[in-house]
Amino acid sequence: MTHTTHEFTRHTDVLAALADPALVPEPPAADGGPVGASVAWLRATVARFSSGEPHRRRRAFVETELARLEPAALWSAVTAGTDGEVQVRLVHALAEALEMPQPREVAEAVTVVAGAYFGGADPAADEAVARLVALLVPQDADESALEAAANRIGLLVQACAATAALVDAAAGGNAPLARVLRETPPVRTMRRIAVRATRVAGQDIADGDVVLLDLAAAQSAHPVPVTFGAPPRVCPGRAHALALANGLLQRPLTAFAQLHHQAAPLLLPNAWDYASAAALAAQGFNAIGTTSLGVAAALGLPDGAAATAAATVALARRLGRGAFLFTVDAEGGFSDDPKEVAELARRLYDAGAAGINLEDGRSDGTLASVELHAAKIAAVKAAVPALFVNSRTDTHWLGCQEEKTAERLAVYEQAGADGVFVPGLSDPDGIAALIGALVVPLNILYAPTGPDLTELAALGVRRISLGSLLYRRALAAAVTTATDIRDGRSTDLSAPSYTEVQATSVLRAADSGT
Repeated sequence: MTHTTHEFTRHTDVLAALADPALVPEPPAADGGPVGASVAWLRATVARFSSGEPHRRRRAFVETELARLEPAALWSAVTAGTDGEVQVRLVHALAEALEMPQPREVAEAVTVVAGAYFGGADPAADEAVARLVALLVPQDADESALEAAANRIGLLVQACAATAALVDAAAGGNAPLARVLRETPPVRTMRRIAVRATRVAGQDIADGDVVLLDLAAAQSAHPVPVTFGAPPRVCPGRAHALALANGLLQRPLTAFAQLHHQAAPLLLPNAWDYASAAALAAQGFNAIGTTSLGVAAALGLPDGAAATAAATVALARRLGRGAFLFTVDAEGGFSDDPKEVAELARRLYDAGAAGINLEDGRSDGTLASVELHAAKIAAVKAAVPALFVNSRTDTHWLGCQEEKTAERLAVYEQAGADGVFVPGLSDPDGIAALIGALVVPLNILYAPTGPDLTELAALGVRRISLGSLLYRRALAAAVTTATDIRDGRSTDLSAPSYTEVQATSVLRAADSGT
């Protein structure tokens, strides 16, 4: 029977095809080859080429394996090693992190398997599969153990092929990986088979028809890359792959950036002066942010109106005297001139800031143009490469162009943003969908009525900010205490002592200048 081949090149059509459960990866050959001793068996047993319940079970296993690994640790590990081919180095780092025996031998065997993984017969690859299985499971292993071994091998093979291609594409330049993924995707096409009749983008697709998805063409006219797939089959190892690629490219990982690539998301409390920052740092928070509302309100100035540039720099200089990492909320950079924003960023970095927050919302309730905000990001990264740029879009905060959120963030990360921030977004499905489209870590503003920290972490959020919440709570506590005393009501007067505040908050005389 002859089957029709359908090709999709438009971004929306590719996404629709990837989301259609009737279109699945091409099933392996009916003859899976010798169990535990062939590439054909491997392909028939891994999540990558399966569908339905086997895919869900195998993917869950892979996700559990990956959950053991911190991307930051992989980044650092592969940066430290400089010997050998790229493929061997990255697989060696993964195998070692997964505590596999003889990781060097595993890495060398995986590179052989990778050459035949997507088709073609190769006796050497079959032998390599057999060696890997022998290393990972005992000789009398049952079917479940063999399936687990196959998916561990598959995880390494996927990393070997695609991540090495990304490194090759990015080598010799400083372009953000988000831009490389869009302009030179390591995976340019995907192939799907219809397991039942369906309809995509106005085309009737019959059972057994072939569907070709041109990812490179889809991305050329749309900012959001689809290299890592789309729900429900987004690559579970994308954060690990990007960390390995950055490490192999010898791109530095600052202490502050590292906090965004660990198992637990960074909980960032926001301070408004040195005392509040020092008090929070004393409680063990890994880093402190500033709140532009708190800084502005303390001076009787409006927030978001570019009125606090001098005060923001002065606060950064004070915070820079402390023994803690901090990042600065700089509104929109206090200017629409990218060069001026870059100069501000340099002053903040020189003061000791590890990061900067730049937003595209304007005081009149509109959004800055995507191009202008991207130009600011690019200018800052060119001037101060080590400064972590957290690019904020106010689509949800202002209720403006919410449907364009992913596109805006894609442009910002391709301009060089190290992380992106979407305050006002609290819907779990919306957060999950956005994370699936992103390359860099997502920052969400904590909302008392939204998902809690555990739920946000499970969704994949990497940074959770408290924003102006602490400042507003402090104001409320001050007013409540004063009015309770005035009106004769009992009130909770627990507070740090005068001596404790002095000990925590007073800068040395030589350090107290602005």
